[in-house]
Amino acid sequence: MTQYEVVGIGNAVVDVISHADDAFLQDNGIEKGIMQLIERDRAENLYATMQDRLQTPGGSVANTIAGIGALGLPTAFIGRVNDDELGQFYAKAMTDIGIDFVNAPVTGGENPTSRCMIFVTPDGERSLNTYLGISTGLTSDDVPQAVASSAKLMFLEGYLFDHDAGKTAFREAARAATAGGGMAGIAISDPFCVERHRDDFLALIENDLGYVIGNEAEIRALWETDDLEDALTRTAAICDTVVCTRSGDGVTLIRKGERVDVPVTKVTPVDATGAGDQFAAGFLYGMATGRDLETCGKMGNICAAEVISHIGPRPQTSMMELFKEKGLV
Repeated sequence: MTQYEVVGIGNAVVDVISHADDAFLQDNGIEKGIMQLIERDRAENLYATMQDRLQTPGGSVANTIAGIGALGLPTAFIGRVNDDELGQFYAKAMTDIGIDFVNAPVTGGENPTSRCMIFVTPDGERSLNTYLGISTGLTSDDVPQAVASSAKLMFLEGYLFDHDAGKTAFREAARAATAGGGMAGIAISDPFCVERHRDDFLALIENDLGYVIGNEAEIRALWETDDLEDALTRTAAICDTVVCTRSGDGVTLIRKGERVDVPVTKVTPVDATGAGDQFAAGFLYGMATGRDLETCGKMGNICAAEVISHIGPRPQTSMMELFKEKGLV
């Protein structure tokens, strides 16, 4: 059985990216700068309005896994796609870049493959409109025990926590990874997801996870507080490693009492899509290869800075070369 450095479980979503101005967003009822869940009909209508489509296999954790794979580590991704045109595109695109796409496209699935229409405005802000489709149907049956138990690091996507079957799959996958000598963690994904499932989120973090990654709003949402320092302290009390990204203010990392604050150079993004996903890729690469906490944070920041310098949620430059330039490898 393949020993994977990192295995991700998440929504398998085809990202479709297009440029738009603020007037277009307003005319089409798109709320700027956030992710909105939409139904199938609206997904088809929005897709038809997109003029300069860039189509890539996406999903938050899938983007992270792609970033880690590009750095040369053996990786796998667990997610559901339909055996339709987009699903076949997704499976092939993941396999083509060396990621073990564990689940074959589902034949006869009721819902089509998930897709996210991303509209990028001139200021670099992105507005996401996601039709979740078949990906939300993930259950324990989609998570092979052999794959989960062979993961050095397991990375879970908070969005899938919205479904009871997803919660169960996460718990079982995390426990299988831990039993196999690995460590599981989660990307919180969205403060609203936390608000819907706070008790379950906290129980999973405390009992089954070794690390948690979130932004300021997500970490605060765990404890229903506006005091970030209090939220960080409380999260660190129940989880060995806590990572909080703070956009242009850098990142805070806490591991077993050690705290590191890693600054960033503020830049205007070309496209902020994928910043958090690629930060996680750099951070997890550092974790998987035994780097110290500060180096893990720096690797994450470098990956995030690269991805916001261009359109699209995945790196277009050799991140290993950038790591070498910064003396990190």
